[in-house]
Amino acid sequence: MSTNTQFERIAVIGLGYIGLPTAAVFASRGVEVVGVDINQRAVDTINAGCVHIVEPDLDNVVRAAVTSGKLRATQFAEPADAFLIAVPTPFRTSKHGNSREPDLTYIHAAAEAIGPLLKKGDLVVLESTSPVGTTEQLSEWLQQARPDLTFPHLRGDAADIRVAHCPERVLPGKVLKELVSNDRIIGGLSSACSHAALALYKVFVEGECIITNARTAEMSKLTENAFRDVNIAFANELSMICDQLKINVWDLIQLANRHPRVNILNPGPGVGGHCIAVDPWFIVSSCPDQARLLSLARNVNDSKPDYVVKKVLKVAEQFKEPIIACLGLSFKADIDDLRESPAMRIVGELASRCVGDVVAVEPNIKELPSALADKGVRLVDLSAALENANIVVVLVDHREFRNLDPSLFSAKAAIDTRGVFA
Repeated sequence: MSTNTQFERIAVIGLGYIGLPTAAVFASRGVEVVGVDINQRAVDTINAGCVHIVEPDLDNVVRAAVTSGKLRATQFAEPADAFLIAVPTPFRTSKHGNSREPDLTYIHAAAEAIGPLLKKGDLVVLESTSPVGTTEQLSEWLQQARPDLTFPHLRGDAADIRVAHCPERVLPGKVLKELVSNDRIIGGLSSACSHAALALYKVFVEGECIITNARTAEMSKLTENAFRDVNIAFANELSMICDQLKINVWDLIQLANRHPRVNILNPGPGVGGHCIAVDPWFIVSSCPDQARLLSLARNVNDSKPDYVVKKVLKVAEQFKEPIIACLGLSFKADIDDLRESPAMRIVGELASRCVGDVVAVEPNIKELPSALADKGVRLVDLSAALENANIVVVLVDHREFRNLDPSLFSAKAAIDTRGVFA
């Protein structure tokens, strides 16, 4: 695909699980890309042609982009023709403590960083998953930083700067493929903003780019993840019901899914990651009286780790010296991402309870997070865990665990939250 010369240089703010792959893909299309991240270690790693996250084939793309001179990383933003903001949007507990509300601190900081660099005709795209209205807020923050320029929340198509929202829609483990092949939803604060963003993404996107307004684009990403969250909550609640009724939930789901219009998802130890475990709260915080089902689903999924902990504690009572091997720490299979991971929460809680010796097996990381290491949890390899443990808790269905011989667990108490042994 040919490079659009309208964008000779692109700045990507935030070089995490979305920002770095996006920067690398743009660079692979011949565009000069400056990646910006406050983490000096990440900057140094990327400039050495390496990666600081686990994502299949990303290391090869980054190495090639850095070697060609099309990608470099820095801690400080530089002038560009287009700025892509891909920073975290976590949540924090609401003032009343009964819900969660979005934390837009990182987006605000990004606006302050790029504001002084803007020139007439530049494009700013917010990729970070955000509550409805954030793109307008971003435009206002940029206006505050640059009162000498005009912005689309006030001037529409006549504005000096284009501002749009284009949420990422990729699956960890398949990011490079899906960045290119997936459809993209593009929502500008004006028609001119949308079409400028469309031209940018057509540099590499082979899927369809669909134009809408910024608020609908913001809500589309939140809706996609809320839909998943509600359906996972159904599966998780079903698993707890089956425990009480002494029914194998995996068999039950397999049978129920034989109905041509039923497709129940698999339950797990909870819901994690930077999207599904977070985004529904953005809708709830905007419309708490209307988002009753979404709030309930979030609470069901948030309660599942505590349910798993209680199951493990009950089994541990059977052993004089429990040795608990927890298989998996990431929020989903075959990645190293620990954000909002229910497995992390479960392992941490078990260690805090001092119920026995707790070890963790996570093949995708080299060092245990301090949040667990400080509680006495040890990171061990799979063979050592299986040799020494009398209780095995499967928390993530990594490929290394899916292929295990079930006979290895015949003499152990096994709690399988992911259906590895189903």
